[in-house]
Amino acid sequence: MPAEIGILAAVEPMRVLLFDVFGTLVDWRSSLIELAEATTVGAGVQADWAAIVDDWRRAYQPAMDLVRQGATWRDLDSLQRETLSGVLTRRGIWLPAADAESLVRGWRQLRPWPDSRDGLDRLRRKYVTATLSNGHLALLADLLKFADLRVDAVLSAQLAAGYKPDAKVYLTALRLLDCPPENAGMVAAHASDLHAAAAVGIRPIFVRRRLEWGPGTPPADPPALDGLIETDGLDHLAEALGC
Repeated sequence: MPAEIGILAAVEPMRVLLFDVFGTLVDWRSSLIELAEATTVGAGVQADWAAIVDDWRRAYQPAMDLVRQGATWRDLDSLQRETLSGVLTRRGIWLPAADAESLVRGWRQLRPWPDSRDGLDRLRRKYVTATLSNGHLALLADLLKFADLRVDAVLSAQLAAGYKPDAKVYLTALRLLDCPPENAGMVAAHASDLHAAAAVGIRPIFVRRRLEWGPGTPPADPPALDGLIETDGLDHLAEALGC
């Protein structure tokens, strides 16, 4: 179990907890692999869907980088359609348009990690909880309803017309919640997210998701950041914070 010496005193000023969604609250990989296999069986398409889903996810950040570099902002559905098409083309796989669109819409039907629902409910008793995801609001509303995850506010990078890890995404969330950065924590399973949040003064909280990239892949290492809180899940975080 990660060290928690002084954790309660360190986080006492926090009022708001911001949550990354994909990988932190929900299991995108196994959900999408299962959906792809079920969706394409009728079309007679046989493929290594685990590898395809991994490639699709890896194309996610480069597509958002173009927006951060000045391209017109587009929502995540648009980016996912484009990147999925590129991955399938490179692998020589053809899907009917309806099946491809079902995979894009599959980002609204991702299973939560086993600790996410109860952990969020416990944390809401003490903190204002909000998503801060690169998913747009329509996607997040559908996903949270599907997964039965409850937060106090649904916030998205869309509200800043950008994508994480742009500083303006975190600053917009803080402004909308009327919360100074020192009174907020960013909960995420990804170092880049936490580095960016910490750079604007938000307390970084690392959630270790050992199976995000499947059982054969080593889990991500926590970032080296001052004041970092490490947890093995939201239930562990709730316990550590006295919720």
